[in-house]
Amino acid sequence: MSGTRDIVILGGGIIGLCSAYYAARRGHRVTVVDRNPERRDGCSFGNAGMIVPSHFIPMAAPGMVALGLRWMWNPESPFYIKPRLSPDLLSWGFRFWRAATASRVQAAAPVLRDLHLASRAAYEELAALPDADFGLVRRGLLMLCRTGHTLEEEVRVAERARELGVPAQALNPVQTAALDPGITLSIAGAVHYPKDCHLSPGRFMAMIHREAVRMGVNFVWNAEITGLRREGERRIGAVGVSGHGELAADEFVLACGSWSESLAGGLGLAIPLQAGKGYSLTLPRPRQLPQLCSILTEARVAVTPMGTSLRIGGTLEIAGLNEDINPLRVRGIVRSVPEYFPEFRPSDFEGIAPWRGLRPCSPDGLPYLGRTGRYDNLVVATGHAMMGLSLGPVSGRIVAELVSGEEPSQPLALLDPDRYA
Repeated sequence: MSGTRDIVILGGGIIGLCSAYYAARRGHRVTVVDRNPERRDGCSFGNAGMIVPSHFIPMAAPGMVALGLRWMWNPESPFYIKPRLSPDLLSWGFRFWRAATASRVQAAAPVLRDLHLASRAAYEELAALPDADFGLVRRGLLMLCRTGHTLEEEVRVAERARELGVPAQALNPVQTAALDPGITLSIAGAVHYPKDCHLSPGRFMAMIHREAVRMGVNFVWNAEITGLRREGERRIGAVGVSGHGELAADEFVLACGSWSESLAGGLGLAIPLQAGKGYSLTLPRPRQLPQLCSILTEARVAVTPMGTSLRIGGTLEIAGLNEDINPLRVRGIVRSVPEYFPEFRPSDFEGIAPWRGLRPCSPDGLPYLGRTGRYDNLVVATGHAMMGLSLGPVSGRIVAELVSGEEPSQPLALLDPDRYA
């Protein structure tokens, strides 16, 4: 395949926008279709804004099933599955259990490491573009541990990170305070990952959208996708879009986040996903402002400085395609903050409107990225869960390589969209 192609990308989140940007950079004619208005607030906007080579262990890991079952009974816990009679949820849970093995994690770790590092390099290239101020900060990430037991576990993860070539350093409380003196901490210690970064997701999304428009990408907003029309056995001819009839193209990219599974099902594809709802609160004038992003390890809460504000987010709530805000989940986040940052108070969050977003979670904790064997002109790019921001640019670049007929720059075997076919 060579020359300019007509590409239709379904989904205008970070994966869809990065795919559009890199495809347009290769000279293709690109249209992005999204169900939301241009001013939207999906999971690409309100997240913690972290780029995390440190996160090489997928969500489906040994011990997570037992931990999840224990947490299920606490409505304020970091992980919650809303009980419901759903064959899809039961099937997803069984596959999660099957994937949560040491051998699977060992195979996935170098793949995730390479993807995150490649994406970090791409972010640095994007930050060098004119007018590309999206607040990229390269000071690393702190895994803050309240207990000695958790610190021991994180030190073991750090040893594995160093074996994989990801720098990591265990710190005692004094060393941690010296690294980030602007924040008072109540911890047993921390692990510092100097290669991790953070940024402002909203500013990045505005920048990548602006660059895509500058390169001629066409956007169709407020458009429900009514279905994909097949053309023969192995090709998709067009996508039906409410209010716009059919959009024909040479190549189609499925990047609809948590809504991807139903569209894939209409094509006879099995792309199992559960929507993992996350919440965040952004303090415009926090009592103290750390300089590094951090994870409150036991609480599974992410804390990110964004300019003069501080974003605090967390929880994974599996409750279907439901965008309601559960105040108990928000309360769990708020209560965890003073346990690590004793200068903060729950009252600091009064009047702060919580944000929520649905993250597309695959059963094995790995994204779906690549061509499906069933159709010659369909690329799947979804299922990134909490890693969508971190893996956005590298995923977009891989999509652009695939629609251009190029060999992908990263190995995709473990990310095969057909792995549950």
